[in-house]
Amino acid sequence: MGIKAEEISTLIKQQIANYQSELEVSETGTVIRVGDGIALAHGLDNAMAGELLQFENGVMGMAQNLEAGNVGIVILGEYLGIKEGDKVSRTGRIMEVPTGDALIGRVVNPLGMPVDGLGPINATTTRPIESPAFGVMARKSVHEPLQTGIKAIDALVPIGRGQRELIIGDRQVGKTSVAIDTILNQKGEDMICIYVAIGQKESTVRGVVETLRKHGALDYSIVVTASASQPAPLLYLAPFAGVSMAEEFMLQGKHVLVVYDDLSKQASAYRELSLLLKRPPGREAYPGDVFYLHSRLLERAAKLNETYQNGSITALPFVETKAGDISDYISTNVISITDGQIFLQSDLFNSGVRPAINAGLSVSRVGGAAQIKAMKKVAGTLRLDLAAFRELESFAQFGSDLDAITLSKLERGKRTVEILKQDLNKPLKVEKQVMSLYALTRGFLDDIQYKISFVSNKNS
Repeated sequence: MGIKAEEISTLIKQQIANYQSELEVSETGTVIRVGDGIALAHGLDNAMAGELLQFENGVMGMAQNLEAGNVGIVILGEYLGIKEGDKVSRTGRIMEVPTGDALIGRVVNPLGMPVDGLGPINATTTRPIESPAFGVMARKSVHEPLQTGIKAIDALVPIGRGQRELIIGDRQVGKTSVAIDTILNQKGEDMICIYVAIGQKESTVRGVVETLRKHGALDYSIVVTASASQPAPLLYLAPFAGVSMAEEFMLQGKHVLVVYDDLSKQASAYRELSLLLKRPPGREAYPGDVFYLHSRLLERAAKLNETYQNGSITALPFVETKAGDISDYISTNVISITDGQIFLQSDLFNSGVRPAINAGLSVSRVGGAAQIKAMKKVAGTLRLDLAAFRELESFAQFGSDLDAITLSKLERGKRTVEILKQDLNKPLKVEKQVMSLYALTRGFLDDIQYKISFVSNKNS
């Protein structure tokens, strides 16, 4: 069989016609220094802020410091296998996390990877962890109530959907309990809850997950955990991962509650990162942008208008104080960003008042607009009555003779304190709260004998 020149030329012409020139260019740098979870790389001149970078052993990093001669990279994982001279390449992707319904009911780390042993998560969408907050014109004023199921909060410091309400207090005064009860009370309320545990013990996070599972709350919740044993970059990223997951639901017109437990540990992790990256320290060695760290996180909580399907993100950030000092750096920063604070006092907690909410120092700046009319009517004077009772109580300790009106006010105050006490993991529906407070404020409980109760609160 002879070879025909025409066939050969036809084949060559077909090959030339179908030829596609694909040139793949990847920018690669070299590690010049590594240690304490931070790597310095040379040769990544076009790297973007927050870009994901990959080391040659497969570990991922995130570009933080962009300087003329090198790039400071925070390593998102085990850094002991990375050494000087290793190659690090750009991915062209900004740090992002998986989002969507596939995450509901799961426990994940700040990178969106499952840590609950229930197999992979088949998420189809992702969102960058850093995104600008919605502007003024996209927002709507807070007007829908978020019922926590806790009488002392729903009556005295009400929270609305789209609000940012700080929960502040010393360690072991029931801050986490307030958040868990609020999540449990969202059952059947068409609310998705995201609990972000930052720097917690893994056993504590496990306890929270089991409580949510036992009460059926895991069916509408996501738990994001960066435990105390994790590297500082993951503790820094955890709240941003949580709010990015929440934004996906908010843009679908859904309502989301995000709990950050707690932001003082995130600030400490960010301080560690900044000092290792040789950034100049400021007050208490925190970097100068620690205020911006929390403001750009909390500003992403919003109540959106009809253009964005009326979705909302409600934020409950936690800050841990030392010896009840709410005037320290991080506390005052977060107080100035949020729409109010709930102050939990250790003295009240130790005396058996649980939840240990200090009504005098707690305030909700916008929640009053979201409070239902029935609750507003029965709880209108409750805060003033409670403040007057605390004042009278201190005078009554001197044992002086008191007139009948003062004695009746003292008795009413004692009953108010008792009725605001609540057992752990037993949130009350708002209609039952209104009934009990109506009976109290209208004097129907004045003649009833009572015994001071010591409410149990194991999970603080």
